[in-house]
Amino acid sequence: MEFEFEGRTEKEAIDKAAEELGLAKDDFDVEILETQKTGLFKKGYVRIRVHTGSSGLIKGESESRQGGKGNSSKKEKTTGLAPNDFEQKMIDFAEGLIERMGYPGKVSILFREKSKLGMKIDSAHSSILIGKKGKNLDALQLLLNIYAGRLGKEDVRVILDTENYRIRREESLVRLAYNVAEKVRESRGSILLEPMNPFDRWLIHTTLNDIGDVETKSEGDGLYKQVRVFYRGLKTSM
Repeated sequence: MEFEFEGRTEKEAIDKAAEELGLAKDDFDVEILETQKTGLFKKGYVRIRVHTGSSGLIKGESESRQGGKGNSSKKEKTTGLAPNDFEQKMIDFAEGLIERMGYPGKVSILFREKSKLGMKIDSAHSSILIGKKGKNLDALQLLLNIYAGRLGKEDVRVILDTENYRIRREESLVRLAYNVAEKVRESRGSILLEPMNPFDRWLIHTTLNDIGDVETKSEGDGLYKQVRVFYRGLKTSM
């Protein structure tokens, strides 16, 4: 299920969601829809969408890959550790899936946490498995999450990677965000980015959240929405 909340800051909006839904912050996923900085004649706010199902955006995905903050469960190193029964079923399913696609490879466990499982593919066909803007990899990851749910692990979020694409994509999007922000500041206008998945959009929003004269908002419907980056003060005329 999905719910929307607003707060003066991202933390306040998330705290409000946790209180009203009666959930711990680790029990739901957060998508930032819009941010507005505090101005002379207006108050700043952050609008978020909360996903309480396993198919939503995991806000902490970036932090977990960087050994980040905000997650009390530490990432467990998997080098030399045999996968448990659930993980082995996930590996077998993933390997069978890509083999039936015609692009076989070896799948292994990248990391494991309390409610998160990282998996990686080693394949000579990684570029095809990733696809344009990671869409093939996202689709494979979605199938793995659906399969995990069928195995009774609806509370486990599966993150699939290959050739460190997730990190490389993240770094690329951060650079894009700053470059677009600079262009917006120079033109005093707005730029609409290409359609992105929830995590990529969240990354753009949070990267630019601290730039005082630039704001962002998501536009469109469905999973792949677009982020508009615009000069602060322009919003009233858009």
